[in-house]
Amino acid sequence: MTHVVLIPGAGGAGWYWSRVVPILEAAGHTTVALDLPADDESAGLPEYVELAVSACADHSDLLLVGQSLGGFTAVMAADQLCRNGRAPRGLVLLNAMVPVFGETPGEWWGAVDSEPERLAAAEAGGWSTDPYDLEDYFLHDVDPAVAAEGEQHQHNEAEAVFTSVCDIEAWPPVPTRILAGANDRFFPLSLQLRVARARVGIEPEIVPGGHLAALSQPEAVAAAILLSA
Repeated sequence: MTHVVLIPGAGGAGWYWSRVVPILEAAGHTTVALDLPADDESAGLPEYVELAVSACADHSDLLLVGQSLGGFTAVMAADQLCRNGRAPRGLVLLNAMVPVFGETPGEWWGAVDSEPERLAAAEAGGWSTDPYDLEDYFLHDVDPAVAAEGEQHQHNEAEAVFTSVCDIEAWPPVPTRILAGANDRFFPLSLQLRVARARVGIEPEIVPGGHLAALSQPEAVAAAILLSA
């Protein structure tokens, strides 16, 4: 039995994993879908990592899963667990920001040159070029009833996390898999493939769905996670 710690992206809502959790638990695993203090200006990556590591307490067989911005937290938490002699069995990143040492989430966009690919995908696909268009970038493949349920869980992400530094000295020595949504409009597939190959030498596995694939394609996402559990 593996203890799966599920880390959300911007907004910090553990609810994001609500469609995946029952599938993982039905397979015999335990889960924690972290709620992060996204709107707390005093909470940055160190505080997020502390919460993620605390969620691993009393468990020895661990799997960390991070989505989008949660990629920073997941990688840093895996690094800390390794340094404490509690290496997770695996690290899974879903449509995630893949960090490098000394980088902040705020710097990531420019460092990976994300905008040209996002804009090219929008122009080719005929959707908005405004990245704050929730419908076009995040909810386009999510059931409207699920999207409506999620409204009460939404929080704006405070600036603190975007100025926090990823303090890993090297990629943690943990088996790592990167899952990329075939229809992610926010982090287009070409961007995710390029960044994963360049930064960690990993070939991403393509799963169906957009940026919020755990909401739109929970069965496929859960099945992919279970391969590491």
